Amino acid sequence: SQMSRIAYVNGQYREMRDASVNIEDRGYQFSDGVYEVCEIRDGRMVDLPRHLARLQRSLHELRIDMPMSLAALEVVMHEVVRRNRIGYGIVYLQITRGVARRDHAFPTTPVRPAVVVTARSLSFQKNQDTAARGIGVITVPENRWPRVDIKSVSLLPNVLAKQQAREAGAYEAWFVDRDGFVTEGSSSNAWIVTGEGRVVTRSADEGILAGITRAVLIEVLAALQISLEERPFTPEEAYGAAEAFVTASSQIVMPVVRIDGRPIGDGTPGPIASRLREEFHRFAAFS
Repeated sequence: SQMSRIAYVNGQYREMRDASVNIEDRGYQFSDGVYEVCEIRDGRMVDLPRHLARLQRSLHELRIDMPMSLAALEVVMHEVVRRNRIGYGIVYLQITRGVARRDHAFPTTPVRPAVVVTARSLSFQKNQDTAARGIGVITVPENRWPRVDIKSVSLLPNVLAKQQAREAGAYEAWFVDRDGFVTEGSSSNAWIVTGEGRVVTRSADEGILAGITRAVLIEVLAALQISLEERPFTPEEAYGAAEAFVTASSQIVMPVVRIDGRPIGDGTPGPIASRLREEFHRFAAFS
């Protein structure tokens, strides 16, 4: 029997079908809000402190108040994971500026930020099977606003890019900036491995979101003594790379075997990407 999913909405735990927000919530009207997605593994959240630190930064950049203490937020997230009985999956947290009469500027009377937390199970086996096959990526022109370092819910360009990838029979789209360099994926960070075995990804200070999985992976690379170059790379360099992969909380390390229809390396998941995927959780924090 399918158990009903439980969501937390503004102080209450509700069944998903009864969980709703006000139509004048600024997240709905203006995408005026931020979010985080955390992997759940063995019923525990992966790298939660890093996710909450990034959440605070995003809120600060948009001048949205923390709706509750970090400790309280953590309790809510644990409770949503527990009530949905999730062993493996993701927890989604969204905070918007709140409910106010529709006007572009911030509400003049302070309103309480709106909070939504949901969680869902994913198939561990399906994820492993995808990683064993590897994924295809297409490249698309970068068309997002300059502040992609803020993890805001304004994801329309990402949605269109992901849909374009799906329609092309690929799994992910990589944005390419005006200078011809890959920035990141529509919902992941982009990486390649050079012929000399050096791992390359764009530096997180410009044009990309500072991925949590990315940050942990940099520690993994150091521990495994694999050299890292933080610099931009072009699609052409990627086509000729020994390996490629993407990182995201819901994918961890996902090998890329095709970019714009061209096979990468021998067209199968590469040894470095596969090893990083295996080693990752030895370095992650569980809560």
